[in-house]
Amino acid sequence: VTELSPEESESSTGGYGKNISHVVIGLKTVKGTKQLKLDPTIYDALIKEKVAVGDVIYIEANSGAVKRVGRCDAFATEYDLEAEEYVPIPKGEVHKKKEIVQDVTLHDLDAANAQPQGGQDILSLMGQMMKPRKTEITEKLRQEINKVVNRYIDEGIAELVPGVLFIDEVHMLDIECFSYLNRALESSLSPIVILATNRGICTVRGTDMTSPHGIPVDLLDRLVIVRTQIYGPIEMIQILAIRAQVEEIEIDEDSLAFLGEVGQQTSLRHAIQLLSPASVVAKANGREKICKVCVGFQ
Repeated sequence: VTELSPEESESSTGGYGKNISHVVIGLKTVKGTKQLKLDPTIYDALIKEKVAVGDVIYIEANSGAVKRVGRCDAFATEYDLEAEEYVPIPKGEVHKKKEIVQDVTLHDLDAANAQPQGGQDILSLMGQMMKPRKTEITEKLRQEINKVVNRYIDEGIAELVPGVLFIDEVHMLDIECFSYLNRALESSLSPIVILATNRGICTVRGTDMTSPHGIPVDLLDRLVIVRTQIYGPIEMIQILAIRAQVEEIEIDEDSLAFLGEVGQQTSLRHAIQLLSPASVVAKANGREKICKVCVGFQ
């Protein structure tokens, strides 16, 4: 900022008071300078940010928002310690175009367009205020939103970032759910779907047919199957040690090895859940550390 001059005018209500009609501000960058005539509301924002000559600021043209970045390093003093933050003079032109990227989901667009607009007369406006309601997000509305989004993607205005849909215990879904998933996966806007199950050959719910993992064969053909292995004893002990460290539980090596064996016989989740009660039992017996005697599996 090289200049900051508010221009006053006579008050429209009369009297001795004066109003700020506009403010003249001079801005300088490495490439040039420019003098701008700003609205009085922007002057209020300048006062709020405590802007003075020599400060580095930016003003958003659309909203009039003012942000003080700091003091220009050309005004730096010889003091060893100061409260001010000194920044270099901005590069480029005074007027700059800034690209703003906004992340929105398809549901956000659906919900925003499902709001009832109503008429503009006073009765309609009063009715909207007194009875706030939402319209159902119909299939037709979703298709219209998808058309607009696809057009934005084709024009390069928007970029599609696919989400991730994780479905655990997928064998619990019935044939209707699988039919819906089959159709949804064909959409260009569909997320990355990850299915998890621990079943082998079992019956697809809602039918009499059996299929691997309880998933219909036509959907199974579209999937990439990633086989997961059961944790070994050494891996279980390492995971249990990390969990004990996170929960600040002290446990000796023999107890960790014993819990690893328990995890092999049952599951890792069961072994992890035993850490907290084992710690309580150890403290009740006057010990700070879990040992095999305190675990209670004699």
